[in-house]
Parts: sequence; C-alpha cells; structure tokens
Amino acid sequence: MLVLLAFIIIFHITSAALLFVATIDNAWWVGEEFFVDVWRVCVNNTNCTELDDTMQEFSTVQAVQATMILSTILCCIAFLIFVLQLFRLKQGERFVLTSIIQLMSCLCVMVAASIYTDRRKDIHDGNPQLYASTLDGSYGYSFILAWVAFAFTFISGLMYLILRKRK
Repeated sequence: MLVLLAFIIIFHITSAALLFVATIDNAWWVGEEFFVDVWRVCVNNTNCTELDDTMQEFSTVQAVQATMILSTILCCIAFLIFVLQLFRLKQGERFVLTSIIQLMSCLCVMVAASIYTDRRKDIHDGNPQLYASTLDGSYGYSFILAWVAFAFTFISGLMYLILRKRK
C-alpha cells in the first residue's frame, strides 16, 4: 500500500510540474526564429512583445491564460486536500473531493489547450505586423505538455475516485 501511495503522490506532483511548465514556458507555437506562448511573442530571441489588450483576439488569449492558471491552482489544491484527507478520512472511505478538484483541473487544461488549438491562427492575426513572421511554425513542447498534463490529471482524478483508504 505504501508503494501505491508513493506512486500516486509522485504522479500528482508530476502532473502539477507539467502544468507549471506548460503555463510558464514560452513554447506553445515555435518556428526557426520565434517563440510564442500565452503571455508573449519573441522574435529572434530578443524582440519580445507582451500579449495585451491592443490585440483583436485578446479575449481568446485571456481565456487560455485564465484556464491554464486555474488548472495549475486546482491541481495544487487537490494535492493539499489529498494530504489532508489522507490523515483525516476513516479507513475505507474514498478521496472523492480530491478527485472532483483534480478532474476540474483536467477540464480546465483541456479547455485551454482546445481554445489555443482552435483559435491559434486568430490569435496570431490580432497584430499582423508582429505575427506575420510567426505563421510558419509548429506546436511547441509547452503545448504538447499541456495535453500530456490533461491526460495525467485525468488519470490522477480517476485514481483518486477509485482509491480507498486502506491499511
């Protein structure tokens, strides 16, 4: 049982780390000489421009930013609640609250990555002078980490739902 508990804790911490990296790092859309994330656009690694309300599609960017931040916060809260429930729950009870919060984190990261997938071109068209050079690129590792974090948080949420406190 101790090995299973250690695996679940490591899995949850890995999910949180993936969410942090995907939210913070500048590699959602990459090309030869630019990096784009949900916070800024960097051309030639020196000319960085913050994504702000001067863009036409700023509400889309804000939705991605908000849901990624919310997902990360919910994942951390789920871990804290898991630790509390680990010592407070009676034997045989399930970690339902932890599971619900972790599945909400999963939903948030899925919404963020889905919005970015669907509206990426619109986000880049918001400021044609800046984004003309960023149209030829591909999804970066932060975007891929967001989808991997989605899978990890989903599996983690299901594990908590199934897990019963045993000795």
